[in-house]
Amino acid sequence: MSLRIHARQRVIYGDTDQMGVVYYANYLRYFELARLEYFLARGGDYRVIEGGGYGLPVIEAHAKYAAPGRFQDMLDIEVWVSELRRVTLRFDYLISREGDGTTLCTGYTVHACVGKNGRPTTLPAELSALVGDAVL
Repeated sequence: MSLRIHARQRVIYGDTDQMGVVYYANYLRYFELARLEYFLARGGDYRVIEGGGYGLPVIEAHAKYAAPGRFQDMLDIEVWVSELRRVTLRFDYLISREGDGTTLCTGYTVHACVGKNGRPTTLPAELSALVGDAVL
């Protein structure tokens, strides 16, 4: 079983649309928050990855919306690495509302490792080690 990390985020008014629900694109921001918490919980630091000359841009993103999040909801954002390849890795997400456990959104992002020149490169050993033992 893959290692799963949880992040929490309260929905602020600015995250909602005119209908009073979380604007769909904000779920991608919640995904990003969860990735940061994932790296930190594993003892990593994205600044160190970038300082080493590497970047992990999103090359694919998918979100499936199941129920609306609303102003002041406390969200539980679960994240795990489901796939690790030579140049790419995939994070999966499950966002639910704390309190009733309703699933609001599921999704994933795929990231390519790129060097300072912006071209794909092999994931550095320290990054592979950071997430490798957490993959299914």
